[in-house]
This record gives sequence, C-alpha cells and structure tokens, in this order.
Amino acid sequence: MPPYEQTFAGISGISENQPKTSYKAGVDSVSPPDRRAGLADQGQCFLGISLENGNFAPGKLAAMLRWIAGRFPRCTVLVGDSIHRITLASTRGLSEDEARSRALALGDRFIADTRALFAAEREQAEFTFLRCSEVQRWDSYAKHHRSLTDYHRADRNFRESVDAFGRRFHARHSGRRAEVDLERRVEMSAQYFLEESAIFACLVQQGLSVMVYPGSFGTLSEITDGRHPDAPEELRRLTVVSLGLRRR
Repeated sequence: MPPYEQTFAGISGISENQPKTSYKAGVDSVSPPDRRAGLADQGQCFLGISLENGNFAPGKLAAMLRWIAGRFPRCTVLVGDSIHRITLASTRGLSEDEARSRALALGDRFIADTRALFAAEREQAEFTFLRCSEVQRWDSYAKHHRSLTDYHRADRNFRESVDAFGRRFHARHSGRRAEVDLERRVEMSAQYFLEESAIFACLVQQGLSVMVYPGSFGTLSEITDGRHPDAPEELRRLTVVSLGLRRR
C-alpha cells in the first residue's frame, strides 16, 4: 500500500509471531503536511497491511503497533488479501482463481500469525481486523471503484501519474522483459491502485480518514496534497502517515 511500488509490493504472510529484532517507528512524512499537528485528534486510524512484504515482519509490526497505540485509542487493521491476487497473478503467473485463493489464504495466515502482537497492545488501543475482500463486497465499493475508473480514463495527468509509478516499479523489479509484458504489468498495477484506492474511499466514508503505513505513497499522496483536484472527494480527505522503522 504506498507510491505504486509500495502499494503493489503486496501484503504479507508472516510465519513467526514473535519479533526477534527490536525497532522503533517514527513519522517520515504526513500528506498533506499541514494535518500532522492534529493527527491524534482524529481518535482512530487504519493501518494498511501488505502481504508478503518485509516491512511487516514481527519486529517491525510490533514497533508500528506501539506507535499507533500511543496516539490512537482505536485502529482498524486493513489486511490487503483480495487485492494481493493482482500481485500474485502479475509476478508469479498464477491464474485468477489460483491467485485469489492464495491471496485469501495469505490474509488468513497473517491474522492468525500476528494475533499475539496485537493482543500485547490491547490495554492501550483497540485493534480490529478488516479484510479488503470484505470491503469489496460493500455497496459503496462499486460506486467508488467506478468513479475512480472513470477518472483514470478521463484525466490524462492522473492516468500518467498512476502508470508512471507502476512503470518505475516494474522496470526495477522485472528484469529484461519484453515490452508487451511490461505494459501488461503496468496495466495490472493500475488495476491494483484503483481497487485499493476505492477501498480507502470506503473507509474514509465510514469515518476512518487517517491511514498509517510503513512507506510512502505516490499518486495517493499527490491526491491528498491537492495535485489532482478532481479526484474523488473521499480520497482528498484522507491523511496518509508514512512511518519509518529503525533498529533500536
């Protein structure tokens, strides 16, 4: 969940539930910057979880939970299961059915393997799991996804921003692949971004307007900073908190 590459990097299954290395989380940036001072006044946030992403190893996740618990009494943990199918299909050549089945299983595994870490902070904050697959069944999701898809099709600057982040990510991580394959991956990255952003819009509509994530976002931060003024209003209301993680 961050500029495209952080977004498309995916969301992760973790085999160990106890951290081996201690980390400290701190704010790297807030988008838009002028909302940084009033973050804790919101009372709640949501934490984006990327499957199969090293930023969610136990020690790093524990540091993020400590940071959140010290500032927000409630946090929704958004597990990116269904959208991870796009990553799996794009990078591992799985069919749609295979990718979805594996992505949902990875989401279940993440929740099972990390419950102890969340329980360790329950006296300070209430953490509630929410899967992307659940949000994508909400009536509001279809509306937001349609709006974003139409905007992506109609607005050249927005479309070029979304595609540019996907292109840079795949150029770094796809090796010497045929141009047609690169273009297919860029299209899938745009699909990921649009689905993910529609999910975020649903959460903002439900009152969750602060997102916490261990990394930076590209086009999404551009939206929150006002660079895409015709983007959906819910995304323009979102505040993105990008955390940095450092060894103690």
